[in-house]
Amino acid sequence: MNPERPAAILPSPTHAGTVIVIGGALKADSDAVWQRIVDEAGGAGAAIAVFPTAAADPERVAAQIVGALNRCGARAEVIPVAPHLEGVDLQTALRNEALIARVTAARGVFFSGGSQEFIVDTLQPAGQPTAMLDAIRAVFAAGGVVAGTSAGAAVMSRLMFRDAMDNLAVLKGQWRAGREYDQGFGFVDPALLIDQHFLKRGRIGRMLPAMQALGYRLGLGVDENAAVVIKGGRLEVLGGSGALLVDLGGATHDAALPAFNLRGARLSYLDRGDHHDLASGATTPAPHKLRAPCIDPAAPGFKPGLETDRYFLDILGDGCILGAMTQLLDGPAAEVRGLAYRANPRPDDTAPDIGFEFRLHRSPGLVGWCSAGHGSEDYTVLGASLDVVPVRVANPLFVPLTAERPRVVESVQCQAGAEP
Repeated sequence: MNPERPAAILPSPTHAGTVIVIGGALKADSDAVWQRIVDEAGGAGAAIAVFPTAAADPERVAAQIVGALNRCGARAEVIPVAPHLEGVDLQTALRNEALIARVTAARGVFFSGGSQEFIVDTLQPAGQPTAMLDAIRAVFAAGGVVAGTSAGAAVMSRLMFRDAMDNLAVLKGQWRAGREYDQGFGFVDPALLIDQHFLKRGRIGRMLPAMQALGYRLGLGVDENAAVVIKGGRLEVLGGSGALLVDLGGATHDAALPAFNLRGARLSYLDRGDHHDLASGATTPAPHKLRAPCIDPAAPGFKPGLETDRYFLDILGDGCILGAMTQLLDGPAAEVRGLAYRANPRPDDTAPDIGFEFRLHRSPGLVGWCSAGHGSEDYTVLGASLDVVPVRVANPLFVPLTAERPRVVESVQCQAGAEP
């Protein structure tokens, strides 16, 4: 995979403010996340500019976001800059000095979900920032907060996923500038790639090849109904789920193989309440986790808390990569495997027989914590080692059994005088 990189990459702004990336599907009653956005913007009465730019129905989406923020004490207002906003001339709105002044005066900016290409094509056409985007950058540079959900989270990276919905296609090498990836806004560290809907949609399948192709060391995949607060080089997880941190700092691959492959990636799952320092690599689990013993499979006398030895036939399925990581940490086996493949090949699939085996294995430093404090078993998993190996998959993978015909035994009549 040797993609052409964008001709120009805009420098990242000074990291003076706070970024809050939300994995999508944020529930209206997720008050911990909504309140944190308001608090980072200055608390009660904070002016927050809401951009429904990515949305297919911007009026409805904007009203929901403004309502959630104002319920937490903000003074949020809609900035009518969206391709699908009826009755508004987009180019006129982008140049409207009064609107730009309202954004500049705000203490926070919120990007809605939808399609991230609408955000970058509107505010950064052909890679060139508009005056409206300059105003948003000014809010951040002055110490304000820039938050976004789903598509609004994707644009926070220096480079971003543009339209790469097929994880397996990306694994197989479908990776084009301006199609699967594009320039983002660069509000987070330039070494960090952001992705959203991560566990729900199995997007580890596109994160790994994207990081390898674009030269990223760190990737942060935020799950649905979860948020990560990024302040300087520190991460804090909020909401109803968590985020997966991918580190390719020590990873290698075999260039002689004709398909994507990877050896020695490190995966860590950060749950709600966990903190992580990007500079040192140190993670501090949530206080309620620290009240439970640390899970260390290498410790003398380790007893697994999970009995399962599952092989994951769809490792890119809903939550499967986290399930494999927790099984590795707290299960009986030192290796957990899963397969990424397409059981029903598509007509445009040039390599229908190629799949990928994900091999998670224990390495020095694998530890974690588990707490049932929120009514379910919530794990933090640090330092799982991952190899991705291209494999050839039979098609069809299986065939139905057929009924066996009963054996017919010919009977021989004994004649008189004949021996039986």
